[in-house]
Amino acid sequence: MRKNLLVRGLAAGLALSSSATFAASNLVYCSEGSPAGFDPGQYTTGTDFDANSETVFNRLVQFERGGTRALPALATEWEVSDDGLTYTFKLRPGVKFHTTDYFEPTREFNADDVLFTFQRMLDKNHPFRKAYPSEFPYFTDMGMDENIAKIEKLDDLTVRFTLNHVDAAFIQNLAMNFAAIHSAEYANQLLEAGNPEQINRKPIGTGPFVFSRYQKDAQIRFKGNDEYWAPEEVKIDNLIFAITTDASVRAQKLRANECQITLNPRPADIETLKADPNIEVPSQPGFNLGYIAYNVTHPPLDKVQVRRALDMAVDKKAIIDAVYQGAGQLAVNGMPPTQWSYDESIEAVPYDPEKARQLLREAGVEEGTEITLWAMPVQRPYNPNAKLMAQMIQADWAKVGVNARIVSYEWGEYIKRGHAGEHDAMLIGWTGDNGDPDNWLGTLYGCDAVGGNNWSYWCDEAYDKLIKQATKITDQAQRTELYQQAQHRLKDQMPISPIAHSTVYQPMRTSVEGFQISPFGRNSFYGVTNER
Repeated sequence: MRKNLLVRGLAAGLALSSSATFAASNLVYCSEGSPAGFDPGQYTTGTDFDANSETVFNRLVQFERGGTRALPALATEWEVSDDGLTYTFKLRPGVKFHTTDYFEPTREFNADDVLFTFQRMLDKNHPFRKAYPSEFPYFTDMGMDENIAKIEKLDDLTVRFTLNHVDAAFIQNLAMNFAAIHSAEYANQLLEAGNPEQINRKPIGTGPFVFSRYQKDAQIRFKGNDEYWAPEEVKIDNLIFAITTDASVRAQKLRANECQITLNPRPADIETLKADPNIEVPSQPGFNLGYIAYNVTHPPLDKVQVRRALDMAVDKKAIIDAVYQGAGQLAVNGMPPTQWSYDESIEAVPYDPEKARQLLREAGVEEGTEITLWAMPVQRPYNPNAKLMAQMIQADWAKVGVNARIVSYEWGEYIKRGHAGEHDAMLIGWTGDNGDPDNWLGTLYGCDAVGGNNWSYWCDEAYDKLIKQATKITDQAQRTELYQQAQHRLKDQMPISPIAHSTVYQPMRTSVEGFQISPFGRNSFYGVTNER
């Protein structure tokens, strides 16, 4: 077995004194939308993960704040077999699950909780899953349901995962939000009481904050976990998500000190916020992509010639100028240029409405053909104003004879209906979750992701073979070669139109200390203080 010496050292470094004081502090975060639920495994968006996984839960490993390195969390160390197929995790002792008015644990975290968490996602006949039918799109999008052969409890504090084939990003994947560890004891209590669906409404985890209550479209309240296994990381007594869908209202609340941190400001508000002496606006290049997804199962979008025509009919420079207002860069590929293996030889499709009209007529698309164009109701890191973007695309497509009807829903409903494939064309996007190319090329465009994060419903055998082969080898040069071939295939078949990569701005009051911008677009509040 190859001992991961790094994680053992990090685990020692993370060991914190249980005598650390729990300082009183309150913080209000102006979030952008209501979460669809509180069971991280069921969801794929940052809005959901901020409200559930980043607050209530931990994972076996988790990313360092502000970085991409996976550190020990509920696992203190791990070993990998020489063939890369077996991972043995040592679990952190003494970790307590949350005590609330609806659950009081009788034991500490152990291997049974890890087995419950993953077996429920692996086994469609799992008793809890049969009682509460659920899908786990991230888990299946990445093919983990096919690759994890078995999970074993070796003892109370040791678990072993056995894979069917090598997964070069396995540890990174386990640090992602969907892999949050649940309490098996709580799940059993819910099952016996006949209300297993409560796992998605009243969460129990081991994380830095304890769920208190949720009022849809208004607020979520959490209390600091004074029994957290890393007590020095919990410096907030009361954490409140003030759900505020309008970016301009979020900015007003921040200036009035009604909230201390917010996200996704309108580009037009950034200079005003920067001019306020009580506000700082840190930023960093976005590890993100905003794009149009074409549902290739819906005619006429099933024809690649039509998708190419619609792509070249969009004036992307005008969109970047109007929507991103200096904080966006033209996207050419299916992932950002800061992702290793990005193929710089791929060129942008030129804006050419006359050629687009010609291609549409050659493809048999009649003048006045109608399709739906879905626009997100919320601001996202990759798209600060989906409504305006949709209106501009609508105008561009009208010039080539395609009438787009703009459709929108509340965010949770938008995602649900998008997963069901109800859309024709859809504005959506992505912020990378783990720093591995598969998180883009597999999670967004692979066959396993159809019905999940593959909003295009595009399944291409040649493409899929390339990306699956790339996950089964560990040599980065070989993986890069395969991923670059896949990028060319993606560009050739064009199930999406890349629009932009945006700069990420995170406005906050100067009273806030310790908050770090995540490269993955997550908002975490452990280690954060607010001294008003």
